[in-house]
Amino acid sequence: MEKIQFNDLGAQYTTLKKDIDAAIANVIAGSHFISGPQVEELESELCAFTGRKYCVTCGNGTDALRMPLMAWGIQPGDAVFVPAFTFYASSEVVSLCGATPIFVDSCLDTFNMDPEDLKKKIELVKSERKLTPRAVIAVDLFGQPAQFPEINRIAEENNLFLLEDGAQGFGGGIGNARACSFGDASATSFFPAKALGCYGDGGAVFTDDAELYARLKSIRVHGKGSMKYENVRVGLNSRLDTLQAGILLPKLHAFPAEDKHRNRAAQRYSAALKDKFHTPVVRDGYHSSFGYFTLRADSEEERTRVMDALKAAGVPSIIYYPCPLHLQKVYAPLGYKEGDLPVAEKLAKTVFSLPMHGYITDETIDYICGVLQKL
Repeated sequence: MEKIQFNDLGAQYTTLKKDIDAAIANVIAGSHFISGPQVEELESELCAFTGRKYCVTCGNGTDALRMPLMAWGIQPGDAVFVPAFTFYASSEVVSLCGATPIFVDSCLDTFNMDPEDLKKKIELVKSERKLTPRAVIAVDLFGQPAQFPEINRIAEENNLFLLEDGAQGFGGGIGNARACSFGDASATSFFPAKALGCYGDGGAVFTDDAELYARLKSIRVHGKGSMKYENVRVGLNSRLDTLQAGILLPKLHAFPAEDKHRNRAAQRYSAALKDKFHTPVVRDGYHSSFGYFTLRADSEEERTRVMDALKAAGVPSIIYYPCPLHLQKVYAPLGYKEGDLPVAEKLAKTVFSLPMHGYITDETIDYICGVLQKL
């Protein structure tokens, strides 16, 4: 068997080579490398895909999360509620605004933010009267949207902005609503490893709010006003390169077929491994885009043993994420300690992800499952 890739971008390129090469050539021939026509075309198609009215592409997924917070005026003294079990960028953007992240525990089955714990954390902040609750950032972890019906209701009851971090959720959905359509705004990343990724950094913000859309467009280009050299607010330099937009267009067109393939792959994995590990749970009425296929072991020791066996058999595996955010060194001044968010801490010690992409073969999956079944 050929070397197994965790995320085989080469296989995708081989399949889409003709369209991707043509897109790159068109951008170079047009020589409009910043804010070229492909950027606006991509934004229009992303709106059609997600069901949002407005899309603002930007330089990376972190800026896509930061820009709505800036537009909402999140500032020192504000509290923003963030899941503890996710990538650092979800809380980093809160800190970059000078606000304080308040960490929320996870659901053991889906790994996403626990709405019940969110309610508890909001009430705690209100009772302490040290910070002003302002916003919730809910993450679509590993491809499945967070519980937005419940989380949106909680946000509305407490007059909080709701930002969907759809960096991993693009293509997922709840009922007929697709990921990146939830909350007051939503954000995604086009980092190469994402289900929809470019060949560098990139991101996008979505909203149905016309006023927020106008502010986001201003923030994206140095807080500009009516023209390039009028600056009306502090902003960023965060534009999606035209080349990346050109590359993303054929990938977006191929995305539905790749999504179906990843879901079939997830079913094959789960059928073979459900008796040995805790396999991914997709809630009724939800759809996961399975950007990652993540198993949960019974203990940290079992995970280490399993990952060592996979490595010996030539199978890559990765831990997303080995340290929950509330225990990261950068947040030590906030005073969190082990045991404060027990589910997030348990997940960090027991989860591991297997190879998954839109072109993974049944032969590869069966080989990986064969290695795991022998343990």
